[in-house]
Amino acid sequence: MNKITVLTLFLIILACSPQSEEMATNHTENQDMMAELETMTPETHDSVMEAMLGKPNYDIKSIGILVYDGVNDLDVMGPRYVLGQTMGASTKLISIEPGNIKTVMGVEMVPDATVDDIDQLDILVIPGGFTGTIEAAYDDDLHTWIREIDESSTFTAAVCTGGWILGATGLLDGKKASTNWYREEEFLTKYGAIPANERFTRDGKYWTSAGVTAGMDMSLAILIEIFGEDYVQAVMLDMEYDPAPPISGGSPETTSAEVNMMMQAMYDMGVQPLIDSLETAK
Repeated sequence: MNKITVLTLFLIILACSPQSEEMATNHTENQDMMAELETMTPETHDSVMEAMLGKPNYDIKSIGILVYDGVNDLDVMGPRYVLGQTMGASTKLISIEPGNIKTVMGVEMVPDATVDDIDQLDILVIPGGFTGTIEAAYDDDLHTWIREIDESSTFTAAVCTGGWILGATGLLDGKKASTNWYREEEFLTKYGAIPANERFTRDGKYWTSAGVTAGMDMSLAILIEIFGEDYVQAVMLDMEYDPAPPISGGSPETTSAEVNMMMQAMYDMGVQPLIDSLETAK
């Protein structure tokens, strides 16, 4: 049997195989998908995406991110960008008091609402910061609002030192949690939480993350829980989110001892006097 005959028989067998039929089906489905994508309009966007990706695991309609004077810019905007791509949901910045707020870097933000305007959210995100965060961790009225929102939320989340605020509500008592590296175990155990020492942690409906940039990773993980990995890969490609820092660092384990000591002392200098004064005022 010559080579041409062998090749012909092989192609005939391959064409009749179940694998070939599956490939042909996939090819047809891909062609149909491409046709739908090519004709997609803003009006048909959500239905086309649902047809491609399936229905979400949770019906998320409302997302709120707490903001206040001294909040960390990226603690807010990282989750705002990621979770803002939740199909069918509105995302609002919610301030503690009326008026614009200024972030820790001095950026002025215009909130969409105040806590007095909002009595239900599917997802609540509590970002961290510095002075304003510590003060919020002693704000009983704010804690009452958070607990009320939490009663019906699908997920309640905190970024960085926002975990101190969430912890102060009592909602993390007995839960595994993550927070900023600074005195992490001390602050988590203060609120009855179990230090997870992870970049982000989920315990039931509660999501918490380590510092600043970890809030984006946590938000991506929340999106995976809602929509699945294909959807989140699309979000990551939109962000071109593929971190590659120029040097090693960003965690106590990857930072030199000298820099660790310097940062610890700097944080102590700002944090401890404020905590002492608030504890005295209680």
